[in-house]
Amino acid sequence: MADVEMDVDEPGSPQATQAKLGDMQTQAKATAVRSIEGWIIMVTNVHEEADEEALQDKFGDFGEIKNLHMNLDRRSGYVKGYALIEYPTLAEARAAIDGAHETKLLDQTIYVDFAFVRPPPGKNNNNRGPRQSHRARGGRSRSRSPEAGKDDKEDEEVQ
Repeated sequence: MADVEMDVDEPGSPQATQAKLGDMQTQAKATAVRSIEGWIIMVTNVHEEADEEALQDKFGDFGEIKNLHMNLDRRSGYVKGYALIEYPTLAEARAAIDGAHETKLLDQTIYVDFAFVRPPPGKNNNNRGPRQSHRARGGRSRSRSPEAGKDDKEDEEVQ
């Protein structure tokens, strides 16, 4: 094990960083994010009669497939229209996206992109970041409940 040399990119090398960032760009210019075990791509508009073998044949040409998952409709037994495919490396996932995006599978055009992404920079992402309670923003005024007033009047009449 100690005799094996590994190719390691220099952490600060701009050439390696640029190549990786370019490979990680999605169709919508967001940045792809690696899952725990590999790079997951999402294939959409999959024909309802497609099977795992058809996807394996099409996407196996781009690299080793670690995992392939197709959800089926419980009632009909047909594919729901999408599949998730996991590749061990970014290069294989990028090759699959570039090679299979907007191609035909069972006479239906499929669309391929990364499954997990960070939003593109500069977009207005109001729902991102830490959550704040309504009190931290100054609170909001609320109208008094109609029932609350009756209890106060009843207490005054009893006294």
